[in-house]
Amino acid sequence: MSTSTNTSSHTLTVRRLGVDLSQGFSRHWNGGDAFRTAFCNALSMSFPVGEQFFIDSVREGAKHLGDSAEHQALRETVRGFIGQEATHRHLHGLYNAHLEKQGLINHWGPRAARRLEIGRRKMFRTSDKGYLHELAITAAYEHFTALFGDLTLENIDQAGDWFAQAEEPLQTLWRWHAAEESEHKSVAFDLYVALGGNHTWRMRWFNYVLMQFTLDTLRQTINNLWHDRTLHKPSTWVSAARFLFGRHGLVRRIAQPLWAYRRADFHPTQVGQPDLAAHWLSSHADRWKPVGTPA
Repeated sequence: MSTSTNTSSHTLTVRRLGVDLSQGFSRHWNGGDAFRTAFCNALSMSFPVGEQFFIDSVREGAKHLGDSAEHQALRETVRGFIGQEATHRHLHGLYNAHLEKQGLINHWGPRAARRLEIGRRKMFRTSDKGYLHELAITAAYEHFTALFGDLTLENIDQAGDWFAQAEEPLQTLWRWHAAEESEHKSVAFDLYVALGGNHTWRMRWFNYVLMQFTLDTLRQTINNLWHDRTLHKPSTWVSAARFLFGRHGLVRRIAQPLWAYRRADFHPTQVGQPDLAAHWLSSHADRWKPVGTPA
């Protein structure tokens, strides 16, 4: 595979976001829209388990890097990635604790944890190259989160801004998270390639993740709506149709960059607009401060 790894060889800033989640937030915090709120809440429910898996997979993969200058630089970038994801995991854990107080039940997180444990026991840890499978899974999920991040930042204060009416501190939390996902979109992918991962297995795990992520998102969103007692309201599904399939809908906007991942010569930097993340982070520098990276 011809993709180079040097695009990820840069320092990633680990940031502490200045938001206070201790006071919670309203039930329909995303502009009063039940569907958009339930959808975003579903994603948040997956993050603590998912991001811990991403951390574990890149940390294990980095152990297999060599001593070349390129690999040393990539190892340093991995440290920043771990720090960013650990911060995301922590804040979404606080977020999810408030969702539980609202009566929502997180089925996605425990279900994902069980799947990962089975995968590690039966496949990943029975092979001396199991870390490559974990990295391929991580790279696929990171493609999804980076695309959602790119699209979140793309239309701020314009038509298609998914968080235009979101209340604070969640508007800032989601946009900050989006910016960092866009910023570190290449790390797991480049680590996978640097360690000899091939296109065949990258595609097999992408297809699996595409199916699983879609089903998990829909199941948890519907479950959230059920507990919210808005599942059967016509307004919920009008909003769902607009959010998913409308002119500025998720499916329409994500399809092309999503499927670009299937190309043999694909690299994450080929999709999205990295300047959007850099601009948001610089223009909101008063909302965060840099912290040290983990060892």
